[in-house]
Amino acid sequence: MARRRLGFWPRLAAVLVKPVLTVWTRRTWQGMEHLGRDGGVIIVANHLSHADPLVSAHFIYDAGRWPQFLAKASVFRVPVLGWILHRCRQIPVERGTVDAARSLDALVTALKAGGTVVIYPEGTTSREPDLWPMKGKTGAARLALTTGAPVIPIAMWGPEKMFDPRTAKFSLRPRIPVSVVAGPPIDLSAWDGASPTRATLEEMTDTIMLRLRDMVAEIRGGTPPPLWERPRTQRQQQGGAA
Repeated sequence: MARRRLGFWPRLAAVLVKPVLTVWTRRTWQGMEHLGRDGGVIIVANHLSHADPLVSAHFIYDAGRWPQFLAKASVFRVPVLGWILHRCRQIPVERGTVDAARSLDALVTALKAGGTVVIYPEGTTSREPDLWPMKGKTGAARLALTTGAPVIPIAMWGPEKMFDPRTAKFSLRPRIPVSVVAGPPIDLSAWDGASPTRATLEEMTDTIMLRLRDMVAEIRGGTPPPLWERPRTQRQQQGGAA
């Protein structure tokens, strides 16, 4: 990555955050070569903890790319914070509104510019009791179908020791072990040229989530359960595809 092309604010963010994470975590990185260095890519990751974006951003940056995360559009309206997020090339996403199409346009633009778009298909931290991946929402599949960009899976285990969403326990203990593994692009060629019907998007999403589930199992061990599905009432409350 040509660091000089990052711009002031991304470089400043890296200078401030990376040393903290270097002390806070003991990292096992694998599969960085699958991210490549050029061209737009969609990164899909399992979602264990609110610490995930920090850990995955560290991994992606060390792999030579600048991560672009999706964040709620309301966060971008917060004074100062929103201004900084824009300048760090993060992407606002509208959920469940007529403006959702504009969010997709922003993602397409980022990929065409060679960006590294990071999506958590589950849409929230896992509600599965042991933090196995859940069934995903269809946003990543829709973006892949629209752009043809490669979908790179990233499996993580360890950020839940930094912050466990089940107990709200936060740890600043140094050198917390975290593992991040990137795999080769997910083969979604069976849907090349397909219309983005609900059935097609759900099939693609299940393929993505099953790959992530199996990669997580390789890191943490054990036999993964079927993809956990949120009760209908929770899905209705959260709504949308992320």
